[in-house]
Amino acid sequence: MSNSTEKSGLPFKKDNYVHMLIGLALIILGFIIMTLDKEEFGFGFLGITLGPIIAFIGFIYEFYAILKK
Repeated sequence: MSNSTEKSGLPFKKDNYVHMLIGLALIILGFIIMTLDKEEFGFGFLGITLGPIIAFIGFIYEFYAILKK
């Protein structure tokens, strides 16, 4: 049998895993940005706007990485 006809045991390719790690890094970065807010209860720009946007982009990127063929 040649290598091209054998199937890998992994459900995703290497490229998918790289994109998943990038998405995970964006999610973690978003949560870290939210914790950096110095306003009371995190109600400043970092805690209410920027951090959640970065985390949301990370989740969207994760969906892209999973669904990419």
